[in-house]
Amino acid sequence: MWRSLLARAFMGLVLSFQAQAQAGQETPAPEAEASETPLPEFVLPTVEVIGKDVSEAPVDAARRRDPTGAITVIDARERAGEARDTAELLGGSASLVVQDSGGYGQSKSLVVRGASSNGVLVFLDGIPLNGAGGVADLSLIPVALLERMEILRGAAGARYGAGGLGGAVNLVTRAPSSRLLSSGEVTYGSFETVMAHVAASGALLDGQALVLLHGGRSQGDFSYRVDELPALDDNPLTQEVRTRNDARGGGALLKYRHGLDGGGRVDVLAEVSLEDRALAGTVQNPTVSRRQDQTRLSLGARWARPFGDTGEGSARGFFRRDWLDVTGGTTGVDSGAQRYTVGGVEVEGRAVWGPHALAVTLAGSSESVTQAVGAQAASWWRASVMAMDELSLFSERLKLVPSLRVERVGRFSLLSPKLGASVDLGHGFGVRANAGQSHRAPSFLELYIRQGLLLPNPELKPERALSVDAAALWRDDAWSVTAGGFAAVYENLIAYELYPPMLAKPYNFAAARVWGAEVELEARPRAWLTATSSYAWTRTQNRYGDPRYFGKELPYRPRHKWVGRLRVGPGWLNGRAEVLVQSAQLINRVGEARLSLPSRTWVSVGASSTFLHRPDLTVSFDVKNLLDARTADYTGMPLPGRAAYVTLAVALDPSPPEDSHVASPP
Repeated sequence: MWRSLLARAFMGLVLSFQAQAQAGQETPAPEAEASETPLPEFVLPTVEVIGKDVSEAPVDAARRRDPTGAITVIDARERAGEARDTAELLGGSASLVVQDSGGYGQSKSLVVRGASSNGVLVFLDGIPLNGAGGVADLSLIPVALLERMEILRGAAGARYGAGGLGGAVNLVTRAPSSRLLSSGEVTYGSFETVMAHVAASGALLDGQALVLLHGGRSQGDFSYRVDELPALDDNPLTQEVRTRNDARGGGALLKYRHGLDGGGRVDVLAEVSLEDRALAGTVQNPTVSRRQDQTRLSLGARWARPFGDTGEGSARGFFRRDWLDVTGGTTGVDSGAQRYTVGGVEVEGRAVWGPHALAVTLAGSSESVTQAVGAQAASWWRASVMAMDELSLFSERLKLVPSLRVERVGRFSLLSPKLGASVDLGHGFGVRANAGQSHRAPSFLELYIRQGLLLPNPELKPERALSVDAAALWRDDAWSVTAGGFAAVYENLIAYELYPPMLAKPYNFAAARVWGAEVELEARPRAWLTATSSYAWTRTQNRYGDPRYFGKELPYRPRHKWVGRLRVGPGWLNGRAEVLVQSAQLINRVGEARLSLPSRTWVSVGASSTFLHRPDLTVSFDVKNLLDARTADYTGMPLPGRAAYVTLAVALDPSPPEDSHVASPP
């Protein structure tokens, strides 16, 4: 039923866009023409560097929110047509490790600079995506929705609020256009996986609108070989089949943008996603019928405008509702239906006064969760005040950026200061450094809601992170290199401990130290050649006083991770290759090497060809895990091996600009 309704709405909007776009083409507005310059054929992931002009960036862009932060921006449009999901694209950045539990549609989360997944904030156009347990599931955000991904590594509490111990990620959705544009894409491949989306954009009601529909499914079953008696030498391997890996889902994105007098703008967003997937459980406790059905509705609106030549202001409102139903569990363990709701407002003003650029943010929101089992419920308010000064000295070669957020989350009062500095050394060289404090308030599930055999603990205190980082940078027209180091101390970490007779309960008893180094490189020496690379070396140390764990490395934190990507060729025929090398990971706090996930080397290759124009037709072929390296998720469940996918993309632009020399991307 919902698929039929979405299809009808899409067709109606396409027809409306076409009629208004044709009428609007007779007298195009100068602003629209300027904003619709076609994208270059190659768009690289961008590492923000010192000395780059950010004055024209949106007030809520990552590089405006934190001018000296360790920020990477990935342009998702550069990867259009590739069989990649959101988590895979983010995993190419330094110090970001994906915790993957299976194939298409299975849960995927991020570990950033050693911080747990519930210590990383994730937003969709500023709407928080972290759920009642504090974790954001990236499998619910298809790449088709996205224009770019903004990643801040390090203390994010001052600019993004509680929860940003290791960093923050803002997923920015595709922008609408006043010119009629339409596109579609379908992918088919291994494990009976099918993914598709269609989109249309154009003029509507004196503004620009975008509608995008997406869907997909995967059977997911695959075979693997296992040694059932690893203690014996030369033991023959047996063939097994990984089941409970199927998923299906879909959704829609609607965006509307309207320009205001005086240079202002209003943006409105509505996004809905639906997903149904099997839950495999763990190696020790596999499930036979457990499933999860999840629906998310997100609504957002943002107003922004300049005030004279030295000021600007913005206001944002958002609402999100998650419906989560888990069925098929064992009696007494089934978590049943859960409803999570969050909504709030944020107002920000910025003014330039001499060498100062002052920003003040006021924010307030409400959150609530209900759990069908036991009629459990909890709610609280959040409120915060943030102030930041961007002080520019010596002809803007030196910048000092102090910021401070005072926040109230439920009954917790939190203080998150940060000091950043950057120096432009000239000739493309620069350095930056940051030091700050962030907090994570305990989640609703940890505080109030019983989840099967996991008990809540209302006496929990917020986790705290003290972090520093520094880096040197160099950039010219074709090359960009960033190299630096970081360190963090995590205190009052929440971990579950046995609660007799058969239960577990969370306590603030853990502490950890994390330090490491990061290198990111991007290059475009020729129009037909692009390359990116990132490397992270990360050391962790458990500081909990129990001698069984003290000084040991934290589980699920690989020491080394390197990703390299190369793309060669023009738009009509190009090839690409990507290599991910990740070292072994421990799976418990004791630090026994035999209890670890082995290292992995994943090689992926692909090719694309745009063989027809007006409309543009592009066919792509991708092979993931070319060497068929067999690995496992963080519970020990096997992950898929080699997989192949074919993608056909169609893009129609009936009225390209006269000076366009490349086709607009799908």
